[in-house]
Amino acid sequence: MRSDTRQAAVLAAGSVVNGLLTYVFFAISTRALGAMAAAPISVLWAYWGFAAAALTFPLQHWVARSVAAYGGEGQVRAGLVRIISATVVLCIVTGSASWLLGDAMFRTDPAAFAALVAAVTGGSAFIGLVRGALTARQQFTQLAIAVAGEGTIRCAGSAVLLAIGNTDPVAYGVVLFAGQLVGLAWPRSVRFGAGVQRTPRSRPAGFLGASASGQLAGQTILVGGPVLLTFLGGSPADVTALFAGLALFRAPYTLAIGVLPRLTGRLTALVVDGRRQTLGRMHRTVVVVTAVLLPPAAAVGAFIGPPVIRWVFGASVQLGMLPTSLVSLGSVLAMSNLVATVTVLAHGRAVALIRAWGAGALAAVAAVSAVRVLAVPSIAAPTASLLATCIAFAVAEAVAFGLLIIEGVRASRAIVPGPGHDAG
Repeated sequence: MRSDTRQAAVLAAGSVVNGLLTYVFFAISTRALGAMAAAPISVLWAYWGFAAAALTFPLQHWVARSVAAYGGEGQVRAGLVRIISATVVLCIVTGSASWLLGDAMFRTDPAAFAALVAAVTGGSAFIGLVRGALTARQQFTQLAIAVAGEGTIRCAGSAVLLAIGNTDPVAYGVVLFAGQLVGLAWPRSVRFGAGVQRTPRSRPAGFLGASASGQLAGQTILVGGPVLLTFLGGSPADVTALFAGLALFRAPYTLAIGVLPRLTGRLTALVVDGRRQTLGRMHRTVVVVTAVLLPPAAAVGAFIGPPVIRWVFGASVQLGMLPTSLVSLGSVLAMSNLVATVTVLAHGRAVALIRAWGAGALAAVAAVSAVRVLAVPSIAAPTASLLATCIAFAVAEAVAFGLLIIEGVRASRAIVPGPGHDAG
């Protein structure tokens, strides 16, 4: 227990350091370049978030799951050539698309930023493999250092650029990418052994494709509220306030991402060993804890959230009690979805992510339509749009959570109980 607590604390610390220093990097970039010139950095940063969801997270958990499921690194090694080839293709496609859309996306030096988009794509895959290897080998202290090192490199690099008076946005974009090169500190992490104890039953392409698609959809729902609100005609002030509220309540989610890799190998081992009862208790615990947290989360969001948002982001940034409460609820469900996602991945059922988040997206569309149709005339259109967006976020997370839990329970019940373990 002490070892588990220490490992969790180390990973949490690494995640916090990385998150804080990455925000410091963006703050330094904005101060050095100004709001207008820093716009390309904002776009590149947003793209990096999606690349991390589509590549870093799936690859990290695939490596950890494969080693635990098959008793060795042979499955990872066998799939490495295909993964590298697919990553190269993605780099070319994303870089080319960014170059074609460069004037609209980046305005400043579109060719250079298109190259950076390609580089960030490749870097996201690389750091996913590195983190996956460290996770699979249970080198959690090294993993925490790798996570914290990303933000450290970005922060230090931007501070140097600020000190020497560099005002080239491309230079700050290079610093953002350079954070992913922290993985070079562990050159042996991408050298995988050839041995396995159990015969692999699946190829990496299907698992990674499904998990990447599911995570990308989940990330879009998590951070896409301000974009949806803009599309619905929300006021600029409401868009900024919603962005601030999501950023504030997403802090625990960011922390959870850093700690969760420890679960992948352990849950996969439970699946391999046929521990149906243990997995069943875990599902029930996740549901109960989520249900217990939702009422206080709603209260905290309604009564504490608005003044904290004003205190952190400034008096001009104001989000009402109901929207803040909904954002808080959705953020708690998002954290629970992380645990449910890792459980589904441990069972090897990555396709379930696509179904869950696809249903969540459809539910969000239905919620937006219902609120806009049913809104009483006394509610101004911009206010109705903000309310619809917040409801859509909470509904999408709730629907995805329910489907992921159901999928996890079904997968657990389909397991053949291991020797000495009750079927449950």
